[in-house]
Formats: sequence, structure tokens, C-alpha cells
Amino acid sequence: MAVVFEPIGIVHTAEKKMPRHCSISDVEGTLEIMPEFQAGLDDVKVGDRIVVLFHFHKSPAFSLELLHQTPPHGPKAKGVFSICSPVRPNAIGMSTLSVLDVQDNVIHVKGLDMMDGTPILDIKPVVTGGPD
Repeated sequence: MAVVFEPIGIVHTAEKKMPRHCSISDVEGTLEIMPEFQAGLDDVKVGDRIVVLFHFHKSPAFSLELLHQTPPHGPKAKGVFSICSPVRPNAIGMSTLSVLDVQDNVIHVKGLDMMDGTPILDIKPVVTGGPD
């Protein structure tokens, strides 16, 4: 079974050295959404928190010996599904960002941990709480 994703947009930032995770990032940039998807930005507004799913387009190919990796902050190897490594079986990343502005098909955001040129796969709202 093949699963194919097409980007809905691209990340733009002048920052060259990215933080390892969005939770420690103050980096600002923009998410340029392709014009045909612009209507999907209706109701995204300043102050919102959004989840951006993206493709780790610069990551090396994954192989089974990478199921355990030693994170830069840890003393021992861990299973890839318990860490935020960009080297994964499917090179999909997820970041939670703050919306600073929305203009046409461009979202200005803060909290980037994605490189300039990163393909965006999807955007979702941050939803807190859950069923009682």
C-alpha cells in the first residue's frame, strides 16, 4: 500500500540555526499556503495555537538500525517513537506554533523549529481538554 502526501504550503524563515523543538523556540517565520488552499485558513486568527504537520525533507533515509537513537540531551539510546528525532520511518514532523498574523494565504507564526523551505502537509487547531 502506498501513501502519498502532497504539500499544502512551505515554511519561510531567515533563521539558519533552528531549535531542536518548538517548545523552546522563539523563532518567527511564515507559512505560505498554496492559493488553492487559502479558503481553508478562514477562521485561523491572531492568538490561535496551531499544529503544523510537515515533512522532514532534509533527513537522511531511515533504516531499521535507527529504531534506537541516542538523543543529544540523553545519555542512552531510546526507541525512535519515544523521541523527537527527525530520522524516522516516515519523515513526518509536528510542531505547535502561535499565530501572530494571517494575511491572505500567509500565516505569520512564532515557535518555528522547521527549516526554510520545509514542506507543510497539514494544519490543525490545538484542541485542549477531552471527554469527561
